[in-house]
Amino acid sequence: MKPSDNYIEEQRNDPRSTEELIQIALAQENEYAFRDIVSILHFRGSYEVFEAASRLCNSQNPKERELGVDILAQLGIPKRTFPDESVNILLQLLEKEEDTEVLGAIGVALGHLKDSRAIKPLVKLKDHSSANVRFGVVFGLLSQTDELAINTLIDLSADEDADVRNWATFGLGSMIEINTPAIRDALFQRLIAEKNETETESEIRGEALLGLSIRRDERVVPLLIEELTSKWVGKLAIEAAKEIRDSRLYSVLIRLKEWWDVDNNLLEEAIDNCKPKKLDNRDAF
Repeated sequence: MKPSDNYIEEQRNDPRSTEELIQIALAQENEYAFRDIVSILHFRGSYEVFEAASRLCNSQNPKERELGVDILAQLGIPKRTFPDESVNILLQLLEKEEDTEVLGAIGVALGHLKDSRAIKPLVKLKDHSSANVRFGVVFGLLSQTDELAINTLIDLSADEDADVRNWATFGLGSMIEINTPAIRDALFQRLIAEKNETETESEIRGEALLGLSIRRDERVVPLLIEELTSKWVGKLAIEAAKEIRDSRLYSVLIRLKEWWDVDNNLLEEAIDNCKPKKLDNRDAF
């Protein structure tokens, strides 16, 4: 959800100094409270905040380096400030960093900054032993259309860690429009391999269903029917039906109206898109 102008203004006008906010963030153990403090610095987005974050990135303390990275990740939002300078600092830090928490944070920060210079240095970390670092690699490559970035996301869509697989599948399915056999096969493999045993696995299947439907891959239809007739139907499956526009889904979607109430407008859109042409013709009389 995009923050309101009033909220942004309130955050920017917080009376506490930059240094005071940094010290509070470093002492904060609650993740939500920590994010609230960092967001104030993000919205403030001044050169003073940039300089302070830069100093933190050069600290000997990994917790301070991680905070510096987090600040640079979204400095100045919604209108970014010092993006090129931030990328330069993050790439320099990436070359020498060894702490897994900091490495993961750098990947996420580079993902927010969406700079193609990050692709090659991030890809070098795709086989890192830490799932947190591999997650950072995935997030850092989201929206990138370079072949190296796409091939890395394909590799990581089969990662042993479910969160890494989930975001890599999301990146391939919905964050880029490129349509290749390799991407479609990677998405289809997720449908075969994920067993719906956990919430994350169900979400991965949903992302794969959506990605294949966006690309109008016919292999998705029987699996989508299976998903839409199960005891639990996620929103992503309905979005997939809306995208594939296949009349074989029409009757299944109609039956869902009896109990599926997560997003009635979305369901109606999916039904309308999958309506058989004969029914459309009857509607004309």
